Amino acid sequence: MFFTFMRGVVRVVLFIINGNAHYEKKDRIPQNENYILVAPHRTWWEPLYLAVGGSPKKFSFMAKKELFKNPFLSFILKHANAFPVDREKPGPSAIKTPVKTLKNTDLSLVMFPSGTRHSSELKGGVALIAKMAKVKIVPAVYQGPLTLKDLFKRRRVTVRFGEPIDVSDITKMDKEGIAEVERRMQATFDRLDEEINPDFKYEVKE
Repeated sequence: MFFTFMRGVVRVVLFIINGNAHYEKKDRIPQNENYILVAPHRTWWEPLYLAVGGSPKKFSFMAKKELFKNPFLSFILKHANAFPVDREKPGPSAIKTPVKTLKNTDLSLVMFPSGTRHSSELKGGVALIAKMAKVKIVPAVYQGPLTLKDLFKRRRVTVRFGEPIDVSDITKMDKEGIAEVERRMQATFDRLDEEINPDFKYEVKE
């Protein structure tokens, strides 16, 4: 209930701030089953657009543990289905918690394989979680403003969804298996970027 309410608030706020969002190929999103929605992490507001674009599906999120130190923000995050992860020492719970959520609730999961906006390197967590939870991976990309100033200028935001990636054919999530999942994700990210705007370049904004 809280998640649905907050998503409605976010939808209105994003419309007021930007009002130029386009969600493409939503028909590729699986219906009536959980999945992991993944994207290259390019802005701090990108998860908001993904959550709105994936509607009506509800999601859980990984969030760095430091965000939970603020009582008010911690309350919002917890009620928005976010759970803390230590990025330096993730531990078993970083895998077990989302797997349990995907298996036992109606919540899908939003993850950024690179883990940070300052890295393009894919991590193996997505592959392991997808395999253990027996769910598909839905890739997406965000192209649009990378600064708040440009966001307020109402420059176009595009979120495009890719075909679900099925990892059931990968028998072992060893080094080779994880590398294959990462290859499939990156290939889809590159293809989606090309389909939206091949001239789009992501530059890290300090």
